[in-house]
Amino acid sequence: MKKLLLAVIVSLSTISTASLAEIKVGIILGFTGPIESLTPAMRDGARMAFDEASNSGNLLGGQTITILEGDSTCADSAAGTAAAEDLVAQGVTAIMGADCSGVTGAINANVAVPNGILMVSPSATSPGLSKVPDNGTFWRTAPSDAKGGQVLANLTLSKGIESIAITYTNNDYGKGLAEVFERTFTSGGGTVTIVASHEEDKGDYSSEVGVLASAGGDALLVVGYLDGGGLGIIEGSLDSGAFDTFVMSDGMIGQSIVDAIGPDLEGAFGSLPGAISKGSEKFSDLAAANGLDASSPFVGESYDAAAIIALAIQAGGSADKQSILNNIKKVSNAPGIIINPGQLSYGLQMLAAGKEIDYQGASDVEFNAFGDANGAFKEVEVRGGSFVTVGAL
Repeated sequence: MKKLLLAVIVSLSTISTASLAEIKVGIILGFTGPIESLTPAMRDGARMAFDEASNSGNLLGGQTITILEGDSTCADSAAGTAAAEDLVAQGVTAIMGADCSGVTGAINANVAVPNGILMVSPSATSPGLSKVPDNGTFWRTAPSDAKGGQVLANLTLSKGIESIAITYTNNDYGKGLAEVFERTFTSGGGTVTIVASHEEDKGDYSSEVGVLASAGGDALLVVGYLDGGGLGIIEGSLDSGAFDTFVMSDGMIGQSIVDAIGPDLEGAFGSLPGAISKGSEKFSDLAAANGLDASSPFVGESYDAAAIIALAIQAGGSADKQSILNNIKKVSNAPGIIINPGQLSYGLQMLAAGKEIDYQGASDVEFNAFGDANGAFKEVEVRGGSFVTVGAL
């Protein structure tokens, strides 16, 4: 009888320990909507980092991470907010995501701030997100379009393009990037012939293309989404002969649009957040070993966002929400032992030993006072049926 009682006590103790050892984190991305072709790889990048930390045996003395996923839709703020609320209700202690700027801002305001829970977005780039009231809940590993728009405009000028028409998706991301691009392009001596918005989910963009064609220009800048309105604008431009030279924002870059349009997109170019560094090389090797294409947009930033969450948990010695918020900057900024992709186990060990670390990762992470990554950029161009990286910007 005593042995049976002891066995029951041990069993209950084991169950209790197992339940305490589970750390729930969320991944919320637009698995449906205008960037749905990009998000599976972004999700896999984040999962790779969470699994690396979890499988190391060094996270909070051997605790493991359970990943819960939600669909931001990218475009529907109400649906994205509901998905995030569901993740919080299930007990996640931090969120990797969201992705598109408008829905990310809505989730931060309606879910992250009221619940005091960390969000680290790999791809929400609107300049307006830099100064939103967030109580420290919102961070991003992709740089703001306040910088990205300048980089893209200067790249366009360097190509000898003197005049350009601009179309942008009618949301925070599109409007913010278009404004920065226009300001930088004109100050550099270029001429913007028109700046016009477009809506998502339309079957026919001939009227929008007609307005752009009337204004003319050496090229058309498309600030939008590769699986949504941006694709429709380019198809309409090619069908009507309005434009044959296209400048692409980061939301337009991905293999699906090249596959959809074909050889007519050859020579299209743009800029994309991403570093060319020791950390990015290590991430490329790590991604390849896990069957993941490291060149896919925002995949490195997704890995970094998840890695920082895991390291912040370790730095505070707790999966408590406030502890994670308190420690995110401590693990991602200098000074400290440099940690790159594939070295999360070592980073966790150093933190457990009381050492300071500086996680640089795939995208050379360094946060400013607003929680924005200072960021790096690379030039990409469609060559031979795919986007290729031309160099660093």
